[in-house]
Amino acid sequence: MSTPNPQGKAVIFSAPSGAGKTTIVHHLLQADLKLAFSISATSRPPRPVERDGKDYYYLTPELFKLRIDRGDFLEWEEVYEDQFYGTLHSEVERIWSEGNHVIFDVDVVGALNIKKHFGDQALAVFVKAPSIDALRHRLEGRSTETAEKIEKRMAKATQEMGFAEHFDHVLINDDLPAALEEAREVVTEFLQA
Repeated sequence: MSTPNPQGKAVIFSAPSGAGKTTIVHHLLQADLKLAFSISATSRPPRPVERDGKDYYYLTPELFKLRIDRGDFLEWEEVYEDQFYGTLHSEVERIWSEGNHVIFDVDVVGALNIKKHFGDQALAVFVKAPSIDALRHRLEGRSTETAEKIEKRMAKATQEMGFAEHFDHVLINDDLPAALEEAREVVTEFLQA
């Protein structure tokens, strides 16, 4: 494994489902901040519209476990039996070698593990909806999930909100344009430090 680029930094965004994290990350990727998105690895099969190397790096459960044993992952988690998600060291190194900073869109456990690994070289941002009711309203407004799935996401969101205090910055997304501007200011300040 090569030594991390001392010029490269890591920006980590995490949030409960429906808080707006992915929208904010996409906005930052369009800004002129030299950010590149970290593509996660997974052992789940690709959905029909997904492509290997663009949406995820798709590995079999056996290969994922082998790569865990080899120490290839910066962080990983088994979400369901034999369904793994993780960040490969090689993905971060690829982004840094291209002269960019890496931006992550990950769950709270992954975010805190990445922050712990990189320390001051990383900025961890937790995105919150203004309230649990607003979060529920957003999830229901998507019309993509069953009521049962929404309840599971809401239970997980309540648990995830307890982790907010462990992040470097908490961004409350109650007004999207203001949240996008705040995210850009916080990330720009970190990258220029």
